[in-house]
Amino acid sequence: MVEANGSGYLSIGEVLGLLLEEFPDVTISKIRFLESQGLISPERTASGYRKFYDDDVDLLRVILTEQRQNFLPLRVIKNRLESGEIDRTGEHLRDGDGATDDPVGDPAPDPAPAPSTPTDVPSTAVASHPAARARTDIDASETTTASGPAEGGSRTDAPDEPAPPQRTAAGQLLPGVLLDRDELCAMVGMTDGELDQLENFGVIQPTDGGGGAPVYGDDAVEVAKPACAFLRAGIDARHLRTFRTAAEREVSLYEQIITPRFRQRNPEARAEALATLRELDALGAKLRAALTKQALGPHFRS
Repeated sequence: MVEANGSGYLSIGEVLGLLLEEFPDVTISKIRFLESQGLISPERTASGYRKFYDDDVDLLRVILTEQRQNFLPLRVIKNRLESGEIDRTGEHLRDGDGATDDPVGDPAPDPAPAPSTPTDVPSTAVASHPAARARTDIDASETTTASGPAEGGSRTDAPDEPAPPQRTAAGQLLPGVLLDRDELCAMVGMTDGELDQLENFGVIQPTDGGGGAPVYGDDAVEVAKPACAFLRAGIDARHLRTFRTAAEREVSLYEQIITPRFRQRNPEARAEALATLRELDALGAKLRAALTKQALGPHFRS
């Protein structure tokens, strides 16, 4: 049993410290979201803090490995965990040299052994991570209620509950990973209504994940972040459609130049076409920025 400061369990920040080396993209918000989706169920202290044990950490490793290696949506992982198709103990992740036929296994030839206690991870490893805050900052911001600071176990709010959607950490999504609707909203920090608006005007375009359920990739995440910010700045979704229309026209122009080369069977011609496309994309970005700056110049100078 892992122990943290003699308490017999780990806090959410200490769990983050244990997982960071193996999963650099994991965040406290990600762990909270996994709980909100029913994949993990940590116990709570009397004052509302989450308590993590060995089994909880093992289960988190299994879930994160399935996402990273097999690109499975969380709903699929949850179903397979409940059916026993995925081993929730993580024993298959600790087979000596890591070589295993199980798709969840870690393919690294020499995986580092998991730390047995949170003291094996330097505190700076957590503090320096962009998703982590110092424990003192968390205590200062989370132990104050509307009626004043809570003492002992008298607080009624859960201190490490997920932040409101507009403050949810929005990380980068690995290429090939697919999110369902709820996962996209949680990752970007947008509401279901905001996603509806962006989809209705074609700003975000989901793909079919099978069975008619829409899924979203890394491109959707990158579009959703600024698009959602525009909505909150007072720009209506129908006006954002002009950005997609302009992008499609730009792509059409590039395709007139590189498509004939892509159709050639010569690998060198295709490589040259790809290099040209990258160059055109970079030039287009610079030209758009310069033209926008030029058009806005009078406003800034005034």
